[in-house]
Amino acid sequence: MHTEHFVIEKAKIETLLKNPYQTIAVGTTTVRTLESLYWFGVRILENLPIEEGVQQWDPYNLALQALALYMAEKNINIINTYTSIIIVPGYSFKMINGLITNFHQPQSTLLLLIAALIGDKWHQVYQYALDNNYRFLSYGDSSLLFNREL
Repeated sequence: MHTEHFVIEKAKIETLLKNPYQTIAVGTTTVRTLESLYWFGVRILENLPIEEGVQQWDPYNLALQALALYMAEKNINIINTYTSIIIVPGYSFKMINGLITNFHQPQSTLLLLIAALIGDKWHQVYQYALDNNYRFLSYGDSSLLFNREL
């Protein structure tokens, strides 16, 4: 999975803490960023450096509260880092309950993310899009997808 750089302010983390699991992400980059925040919290709780970023297969466990505490302890308001997290079927989402995104290419890592979010229904969604001439890729049509676990 490719690496994406992001910057997030402490105030945004505090907003996320007030509304846990009530987020609809807009785009797969946003999903990867939000889910990576969770894993940065895990890295902090495990005494692992956050400067190394979130790696594709980092263990799936803990939380934003650790990240907010870390920022408070270090007296920092911005985290400037990156993520290489890969989200595949079997992943349990920690931060989002839905996603607005376009339709992705077959056999892509982003399609794996969609399958992780909505389960096997991704086949039906994509077949419907194909049958109805939806446009795919970055400037195509989009969809609103909800977590299968809800």
